[in-house]
Amino acid sequence: MGQRKYFGTDGIRGKVGESAINPEFVTKLGWAAGKILAGHGTNKVLIGKDTRISGYMLESALEAGLSAAGINIGLLGPMPTPAIAYLTKTFRSEAGIVISASHNPYYDNGIKFFSADGYKLDDDIELAIEAMMDKPMTCVASNQLGKATRINDAAGRYIEFCKGSFPSDLSLKGMKIVVDCAHGATYHIAPNVLSELGAEVIEIGTKPDGLNINDKVGATSMKATVDKVLETGADLGFALDGDGDRIMLVDHLGNVLDGDQILYIIARDALKSGRLSGGVVGTLMSNLGLEVALSKLSIPFARSAVGDRYVMELLQQKGWAIGGENSGHVLNLNIASTGDGIVAGLQVITAMLRSGMDLHDLSGGFEKFPQKLINVRYEESASNPLENKAVKDSVTEAEGSLGKSGRVLLRKSGTEPLIRVMVESDDEMQSLKWAEFIADAVRKVAN
Repeated sequence: MGQRKYFGTDGIRGKVGESAINPEFVTKLGWAAGKILAGHGTNKVLIGKDTRISGYMLESALEAGLSAAGINIGLLGPMPTPAIAYLTKTFRSEAGIVISASHNPYYDNGIKFFSADGYKLDDDIELAIEAMMDKPMTCVASNQLGKATRINDAAGRYIEFCKGSFPSDLSLKGMKIVVDCAHGATYHIAPNVLSELGAEVIEIGTKPDGLNINDKVGATSMKATVDKVLETGADLGFALDGDGDRIMLVDHLGNVLDGDQILYIIARDALKSGRLSGGVVGTLMSNLGLEVALSKLSIPFARSAVGDRYVMELLQQKGWAIGGENSGHVLNLNIASTGDGIVAGLQVITAMLRSGMDLHDLSGGFEKFPQKLINVRYEESASNPLENKAVKDSVTEAEGSLGKSGRVLLRKSGTEPLIRVMVESDDEMQSLKWAEFIADAVRKVAN
């Protein structure tokens, strides 16, 4: 596979006005994508965005580039990432484009693509778009320019899809649910889904102003949801991130449930109701407690590299349906083609109602192992600390001592010059001791 210039594991992302996230680059990107995608059928591409102020500018730039390539555009407005994947498929579009930087602050933004079937674009198409970016931009004849139309019922369609993922014989009547939309793309979706299914909904993070996305609200900042659940005596809380593809939950006692616990609950419910096909995919960062809890249920478990793209690849390879990350990306491939926070939350509520248990008791079969994470900064000019013999020896020593009751993970951060040292075991002091031991070995060679 060729070397990528612009696309990372989750599209193209950066600070607005810098690197790739500026009008000039994005217009060219729209054009290049249009040239590569043109002639595959419907000749239409959908564009959706989250609530960042820069979304207007980037949407217009993409629209101009696509139109110049002769592609028609359907504008969805602010929509969750999973909604754009779903609508791309139902509208039989060539592709869907998402303008979002997910859980990042408002001054970042990004562009990612979905293929006609609602999955992330294949690597070879991304590489073809990158190659096209290096060619001079052209414009089709005036009578072949693409037209843009606004799709007004997009939100309603996706709300119905979410409701359709919830069993028709169940209802949320009598449930009080806090929903925190992070002032992001689900602000006009998630509260409607839950209230139309019968719940009493208490909203927070549903007043976007272009600058407040993910600001002290949502899945990356759980205090607001926890406080509101305790204050209102709610049954549970949903906290979504800025683009709606990840979720964290809060039980009625104010405990936060992360992606690992959500995966456990969904997998166990699927097993009980005979819907589980195969096993569960987590990542290298998934808590060892998840692996242990699933093995007690005889549910197979496999780990992928970090990133929902890699979770997806392993699920498809194994023919399994359930996977995700502890950050709250949860995939239910028998329902949706990408991580979907609202759908995952409804799956958990389904398990609550079927079992007659509250969220706190439902997560009871899963003991989290204490995890110690230490970040060590390194000089990028220095040789790779992960290849160093002393570092490798320190890991071998730690693993020998921990045995089957713990594990060690060393990896480079994908975004900054850090080595992440993670140790988890059933003993907190051991996790701390060995994490410090390995971090010291990394520090000695890192600088």
